[in-house]
Formats: sequence, C-alpha cells, structure tokens
Amino acid sequence: MPKKETSGKTIRVTLVRSPIGYTKDQKATALALGLRQMHQTVEHPDNPALRGMIQKIIHLVRVEE
Repeated sequence: MPKKETSGKTIRVTLVRSPIGYTKDQKATALALGLRQMHQTVEHPDNPALRGMIQKIIHLVRVEE
C-alpha cells in the first residue's frame, strides 16, 4: 500500500453558534473537534475525515484554511 502524502495544511475551526438545541450527534461532533466553548478556535491537519466533521456542523462554525 503506498504511503499517503501528508500536506502541511491546517484548518482553523471556530465555534460561532452554540450547539444547544441541536441533535446529539452534532453536539458530539463539536466536542470531537475540541470545541467546548463559544468562540474557541482549534487547529487541525486538513484531511477528508475532518472535512466531513466540519460539513456536519457547518452552520455552527467558521472555517479558515
């Protein structure tokens, strides 16, 4: 199996809306991204799994590449 290239790209994700009142899986996704407080920003390496998580809660976060 060929080794995948890891790009040095990172994505900054900021929680801009509260997950209160949304479904359990959306709350869990925010927690899994490390977003625990409003306006908290975290950086993650860019990969398809992260993009999927962000897409699930795109209405709650701001994304910067």
